Amino acid sequence: MGSAATIAASPSQVQAISLANDGVVLLDQVRLPHELRYIKIMSADEMRHAIVTMVVRGAPAIGIAGAFGVVLSAREHAKAYPDNVPACVLSILVDADLLAQTRPTAVNLQWAINRMKRVMSDFTGDVAETLCKALEQEAQAIFDEDLAMCEAIGRHGKEVVPKSAQILTHCNAGALATAGYGTALGVVRAAFQVDPTIHVYASETRPRLQGARLTTWELQQEGIPVTLIADNMAAWLMKQGQVDMVIVGADRIAKNGDTANKIGTYSLALLARAHNIPFYVAAPSSTIDLSIETGDEIPIETRHADEVAWIHDETICPEGIPCYNPAFDVTPAELITGIITENGLIKTP
Repeated sequence: MGSAATIAASPSQVQAISLANDGVVLLDQVRLPHELRYIKIMSADEMRHAIVTMVVRGAPAIGIAGAFGVVLSAREHAKAYPDNVPACVLSILVDADLLAQTRPTAVNLQWAINRMKRVMSDFTGDVAETLCKALEQEAQAIFDEDLAMCEAIGRHGKEVVPKSAQILTHCNAGALATAGYGTALGVVRAAFQVDPTIHVYASETRPRLQGARLTTWELQQEGIPVTLIADNMAAWLMKQGQVDMVIVGADRIAKNGDTANKIGTYSLALLARAHNIPFYVAAPSSTIDLSIETGDEIPIETRHADEVAWIHDETICPEGIPCYNPAFDVTPAELITGIITENGLIKTP
């Protein structure tokens, strides 16, 4: 894949993705929490690989990655077809479609790719380099808008966080999954600024352990109190009165409010309902897919069995055991107390 280097960075300023003049810089999230390592992505093909292997992950972040991947394609093909814009566009569109196919559940990816396609369809110039600059501007706008949306989600979301709240979250919906700040963790960050007595429980999130590896790491850098629990401990934690609210991110929200998020989210929603605990989803409006009526229409990505059967370099089951590995599940709208977007709170969606 791209060239790699370990770069020192202030933890509070760690950024998962950024567009540079000579490529795209990604924080390698596979290496966290043990190594802060950045990779420079130089082509659309390398970006596809980074998305599939979850070097970059999180619905908003992979949308940004897709847009940046289109920019890398444009830079390459603008050199090959400097005065032939139609040929340049056709080549970029091939790469764009391949990027859009990498992760089927998160709608932000298709949303961002479609925005980049509109720039190409609206372009009337005859110089490929000018098209390339237009695509760079649109991709950076997608990044900047996501950061602003996450900060707004935090402002709105902190209003539903009770004093000294014990907050349970699942997977990682923080700065690492977005342009910066985060969705579910954006709410936590905003609430912590006004109430440093809040505390977070992070579920480990099998099989990729994003909660254990990423969420705890992010919160530790921010100085926000966090306790890691195994996924199967949530019900008992709720039974003991240790959870005041659950807040998670989202990869796609259907028109009726049904929400796809990391596998295990549906279980937490059922547990929260059984224990009369508010269950919130935090997501930018780009995650809402009004083209589908219900969660039944959301495509669920199934990943390789090795993610379940192996942890690091060791198997945890006998050889040859079949493994089922859906990456997401869908939480019905009736289990969701509210959806927090940059525009405010949607109650009982």
